[in-house]
Amino acid sequence: MTDAKTAVITGAGSGVGRALAVMMARSGWRVAVIGRRQSSLDQTMALMAGVARGGDHMLAISCDVGDRAQVKRMADQVLAAWASVDVLVNSAGTNIAKRSLKEISEADFEMMMSANLSGSYYCVQAFLPGMRARSAGTIVNIGSRAGLAAAPVAGVAYIMGKFGMRGLTQAINAEERTNGIRACHIAPGDINTEILDKRPNPPPMNLRGDMLQGEDVAACALLAINLPPRAVVEEIIVTPR
Repeated sequence: MTDAKTAVITGAGSGVGRALAVMMARSGWRVAVIGRRQSSLDQTMALMAGVARGGDHMLAISCDVGDRAQVKRMADQVLAAWASVDVLVNSAGTNIAKRSLKEISEADFEMMMSANLSGSYYCVQAFLPGMRARSAGTIVNIGSRAGLAAAPVAGVAYIMGKFGMRGLTQAINAEERTNGIRACHIAPGDINTEILDKRPNPPPMNLRGDMLQGEDVAACALLAINLPPRAVVEEIIVTPR
């Protein structure tokens, strides 16, 4: 692209977020990678450096998206560097081992809702004003099949958060479509990412190759992002074969 566009990707220190950051950097986008662990972001930046147009096309910001004040500081940094944001991808998320209704603690429930739902809302609210002012913007929310139908393996807080991501996407499309803003909810099945290791009984490594990979879900996000502004992909459900 001749005039680079800007994307902000949360949860970019691993998994889907990292895969998408590298893909977009390779395509000439300016990409801001957001995550809690600076060491993981540094690894993503190293991968991007091999394909990006230059260092001025990359930005890494350590941020806990569940903290509203940190999200504001992050957004201010991005906008100070690049003035506008064309795409926001909410890919941050986590889970815990003790996740059932019987086991989950109040503290873990609050943490999960902050990381998996509130953080996406905070990021949307941080970048929507600029998108409205420009009458353009795409928001992609990485959800889960657990946000379409509850499954015991996912856990109550994860299920609630992912159902909320679907609702957030629908609310954006219902309210912001006339402002030139569109949103896509992606609901993947099992993905071979680090979050699998947080299950009470993690799946063995020999089975993970048959699961979705981060690059598969990232490709779905790119479809929604790269379509002409007149087209809105409201939801994508993707599963392993």
